[in-house]
Amino acid sequence: MVTAPQGDASARPHVGDPVFDLHVGGKLQTVSTVALTGPEELSLAYTPGVARVCEAIAADPSLTQHFTWVPNTVAVVTDGTAVLGLGDIGPAAAMPVMEGKAVLFKQFGGVDAVPICLDTTDTEEIIETVARLAPSFGGINLEDISAPRCFEIEARLKERLSIPVFHDDQHGTAVVALAALTNALRLTGRDPATTRVVVQGAGAAGVAVARILLEAGIRDLAVLDRKGVLNTERSDLTAVKEALARDTADHFGRRGSLADVMDGADVYIGVSGGTVPEEVVASMADDAIIFGLANPTPEVHPDVAHRHARVVATGRSDFPNQINNVLAFPGIFRGAFDVHATAITEGMKLAAAAALAELVGDRLSEEYVVPSPFDPRVGPAVSAAVAEAARRDGVARR
Repeated sequence: MVTAPQGDASARPHVGDPVFDLHVGGKLQTVSTVALTGPEELSLAYTPGVARVCEAIAADPSLTQHFTWVPNTVAVVTDGTAVLGLGDIGPAAAMPVMEGKAVLFKQFGGVDAVPICLDTTDTEEIIETVARLAPSFGGINLEDISAPRCFEIEARLKERLSIPVFHDDQHGTAVVALAALTNALRLTGRDPATTRVVVQGAGAAGVAVARILLEAGIRDLAVLDRKGVLNTERSDLTAVKEALARDTADHFGRRGSLADVMDGADVYIGVSGGTVPEEVVASMADDAIIFGLANPTPEVHPDVAHRHARVVATGRSDFPNQINNVLAFPGIFRGAFDVHATAITEGMKLAAAAALAELVGDRLSEEYVVPSPFDPRVGPAVSAAVAEAARRDGVARR
């Protein structure tokens, strides 16, 4: 096998650092699925044989689903404006994360993925570029695009394309958070309809988490940005936030600061990167549930959270109950691809969350409300549930 040159190690910075050593040469490569050991195989895989396949697809474009890699390949697209907790670091610096995402797609879902880092932050340019690239892919995974542009980009691409479009920062986080919360509510004996929830953060993840919680039956929900609870009396809200305000705090008259709505709240979900004072945490209801999902520093450190809550989750792998998007997105795309879905519906997301929650089963405990990403049941369970929901929602083509 011919390998790409790695350069002079002595001239490379960070030699000996295991993180950098792992990334030398990148984390991806393309591998042929056919043997090319002689002229006969070459004539079949390339010219002249390939021309027959091209002509057949030109006559019937649906044959790409049988004779190309398209139906099992997703584009992982970013503009580098909201990468991890690093913020706007640009497309070049975002590439290691996009490569990592592609590795996770393959490892946990058997889905091929191509990282694409766009050198533009213009909404129209991103939409047009992705739309023009779409014939090469079976789905689009938007990644690390800052709010509020991410909402419009996803919505318009979903309208324009007949393949799944999924913004993982929104919906991957939301699916896994709902799965964990479903089990936390079961453990603490709560009914979603009467549970008071506070979501701190009204960016991509916060909006999506709030929306999926509403779909799942949560009613008393307050969502906060830096200026306090979203409500329609505020004149500074974006269209997305205003719509969310109408569907959340306005129903229960929730107003004010984080301290105001945390008093007596059953559940706190942090997706803001801020810090919650311990006295505010202490004001929550008995047997509280706290998900501090900011990385690397949760809004409520687990040591603090455990002093006042019964169930604690974070986005980190070094504490129990990790809310990790990898539990969701590989299986969601696997299930969508298995039935050639034209979209990823709300029903498919809810089905993914339910499947994850069910995997915990009788092992449910304060330190186990969501399965491990390395649980081999995760991918198959999520993909099967998503495929079934796609058929039920009428977006499956087989």
